[in-house]
Amino acid sequence: MERFVLLVISCLCVSRVTADSLSPPVNVTIKAVKASSAVVTWDIPDGDPVIGFAITQQKKDVRMLRFIQEVNTTTRSCALWDLEEETDYIVHVQSISMSGTSPLSEPLRFRTPKEAETQASKSKDEVMMEEVGQSTQLRAGELIIIVVVLIMWAGVIALFCRQYDIIKDNEPNNNKDKAKNSSECSTPEHPTGGLLRSKV
Repeated sequence: MERFVLLVISCLCVSRVTADSLSPPVNVTIKAVKASSAVVTWDIPDGDPVIGFAITQQKKDVRMLRFIQEVNTTTRSCALWDLEEETDYIVHVQSISMSGTSPLSEPLRFRTPKEAETQASKSKDEVMMEEVGQSTQLRAGELIIIVVVLIMWAGVIALFCRQYDIIKDNEPNNNKDKAKNSSECSTPEHPTGGLLRSKV
């Protein structure tokens, strides 16, 4: 029994040590750098029980920094927004586990371009692809609207045909009733109607 207790205590100590020795994120990179935004990505070493991340973003020569923290996520990227153009930034990423946070990753430095450079650096193909993507999304929305309108029109036409058949089926009865009514008003002498004469 004593050995079992020692085994349990040693397992708890080992698991506590591995939780405390959470490794910092690796392969931290910056992608999609624009004048006012960028995307930071990273990898987590295998076996780390990570439940979230924390990012510190700082302008190069300014002491103030932005802290972004997110838990209950498996994402390995984060959008940085509201950046200033032509500015140097330093980014660090930390992993978050149930027992705390990892050390900071290696600092990652990047510079945002001018807005004009961002637009000029796009090739004509990239601009065309973006326009095609937007028009495809627009076409998909238009297609949905067209399908809904066509279904509604088909319903209206079906209802009209149904009502037309009902009216058409009742029409011969109306002609017979009209013929009957006109014959009651007519006399043999006046087939189109007229005064009734009594024969004396």
